Amino acid sequence: MGRRPDVRFVSSGVKLPSAPASAPSPAPAPALLSAALPFAHIGRAIDAAARRLGSCLPRVPVARADPAAPPPLARRHGKDGGGPEERVLISEVAVRGKDGEPLERAELEAAAAAALRACRPNAALTVREVQEDVHRIVESGLFRSCMPVAVDTRDGIRLVFEVEPNQDFHGLVCEGANMLPSKFLEDAFRDRHGKIINIRHLDKVIKSVNGWYQERGLTGLVSYAEILSGGVLRLQVSEAEVNNISIRFLDRKTGEPTLGKTQPETILRQLTTKKGQAYNRAQVKRDVETILTMGIMEDVTIIPQPVGDSNKVDLVMNLVERPSGGFSAGGGISSGITNGPLSGLIGSFAYSHRNVFGRNKKLNLSLERGQIDSIFRLNFTDPWIDGDNKRTSRTVMVQNSRTPGTLVHGGDHPDHGPITIGRVTAGLEYSRPFRPKWSGTLGLIFQHAGARDDKGSPVIRDFYNSQLTASGHDYDDTLLAKFESVYTDSGDHSSTMFVFNIEQGLPVLPEWLSFNRVTARLRQGYEIGPARLLLSASGGHVEGNFPPHEAFAIGGTNSVRGYEEGAVGSGRSYAVGSGEVSCRLFGPLEGVIFGDYGSDLGSGPKVPGDPAGARGKPGSGYGYGVGVRVDSPLGPLRLEYAFNDKQASRFHFGVGYRN
Repeated sequence: MGRRPDVRFVSSGVKLPSAPASAPSPAPAPALLSAALPFAHIGRAIDAAARRLGSCLPRVPVARADPAAPPPLARRHGKDGGGPEERVLISEVAVRGKDGEPLERAELEAAAAAALRACRPNAALTVREVQEDVHRIVESGLFRSCMPVAVDTRDGIRLVFEVEPNQDFHGLVCEGANMLPSKFLEDAFRDRHGKIINIRHLDKVIKSVNGWYQERGLTGLVSYAEILSGGVLRLQVSEAEVNNISIRFLDRKTGEPTLGKTQPETILRQLTTKKGQAYNRAQVKRDVETILTMGIMEDVTIIPQPVGDSNKVDLVMNLVERPSGGFSAGGGISSGITNGPLSGLIGSFAYSHRNVFGRNKKLNLSLERGQIDSIFRLNFTDPWIDGDNKRTSRTVMVQNSRTPGTLVHGGDHPDHGPITIGRVTAGLEYSRPFRPKWSGTLGLIFQHAGARDDKGSPVIRDFYNSQLTASGHDYDDTLLAKFESVYTDSGDHSSTMFVFNIEQGLPVLPEWLSFNRVTARLRQGYEIGPARLLLSASGGHVEGNFPPHEAFAIGGTNSVRGYEEGAVGSGRSYAVGSGEVSCRLFGPLEGVIFGDYGSDLGSGPKVPGDPAGARGKPGSGYGYGVGVRVDSPLGPLRLEYAFNDKQASRFHFGVGYRN
């Protein structure tokens, strides 16, 4: 009996071209790479070959014990509901190599045999059952082709599955993966060298590559895979590329396109997404947030648009501008005044322009006035200097202020009015981010400062005969070099802030003051169930010749609550620690319990004139209490009631977070 050469099935090679997006879905069939790449053409080839196989298989009658009885092997109807499928008795089932010889690797023959479900010796099979077992062999992922061959023998029909194993893996070529780290694929195939290429493993790798892009907000996937000669795998990755970025301004009221006041290059330089880069949805979202933080846009949206049939996209940025400037008026609280019916109330008037010349430059002019306080400020800030690639900002500042001297020199005799500290300040500062969450500032500031009595006349000593200036003159002149580094990390469940500041007085002229001041602040928050724990600490030290009003004042709303402002002490050094537990009550209202401690570390007498010792300040103390807070556009409004270690109590009202 001979082999039936006209009955053959050959599965297609493992070469997986990408299917057009518009192509109709193939009929349901097992597809190994269905989640990543089309594999339906193998199923169609199996269907066609199985039909040829069925037409050539002889019909073998099955003996019956009773001619009137129904056949022991029931006939099945086809999938389409047509006539019954004839069953054919198979006497033997075997797995062989492509040339009909046994496979060199016994484990491959065992894998193919294990994939068979219906095809067993002495079984009556239908063409469909043979077809399904061919599917299973191919889906094992180890074989390049499978050919069921029917052979007539003396004992009946012998069904041989001739398989061609895949090549051994000897290398990988990945094209188009500009964003994907090479180590990702190296790790995926590290232990596969010299082993049979397994399409199932390849399918997992393809899915993991696609998942890598998806997790990072990137638009990319494996669009093509094939096995080259020599056992080399080739993967083609398609990444969406940014072709062009355009800006469109929309009217605030109508939403129609309009002319914008902002220069396009001012917006484009803020974007980390550039032409020619892979399109990253997460990166585009961050760019939107960056533009909103500029403070000149009311709404920002970025819409990707495909470019023809290529893998490129155009990004259209729709911008709605905010009003660029205007006048404002308001009020606030000064921490330096603690007595009187209008204790600490101040009024303010300001003009601001947030987009000067359409370049996002900021101009702020403000005037604040209280019972004693008066502050005039002029600030001009360039958030990003032209020609700089480090996002360096520049601020020019001029300020003329008069503030109460009660923090250090409070408690004057009733016959003597309060002392105020007058300062004229001008400075230049440069700031830039060092790395994510870290930023730094360098500055040079000139200050002309002195004390005045209630009539506005210069004074150099207070009622306790404590000196008010370091030089002994009516005013002290200081040129300060400043460095500040800030770390901030905020989130829904915790927040961290660290600020380190150094100021050095430069004695350019002999009469100018020379001193060094170092300060640091740390704040850390924790979520504990429905409550939030906030711990904070601050400290500092001054060395050199400095005026007494520059000493560290301890006590008050932003220091040790339960004491008046500066009532704990004033020194060359200080340390303050605080702990708070807050919990949301209802709506925007929050309850809080707190405890504070502060000390001048024994440095009070080292301040020129010892103003703290002359006024009998303790030098250290603690306070504790409860309070409520309400969220507002200005920040939290804080109303707190505190007790101190001297058995005294007082209310504290503040706006914003504690320093």
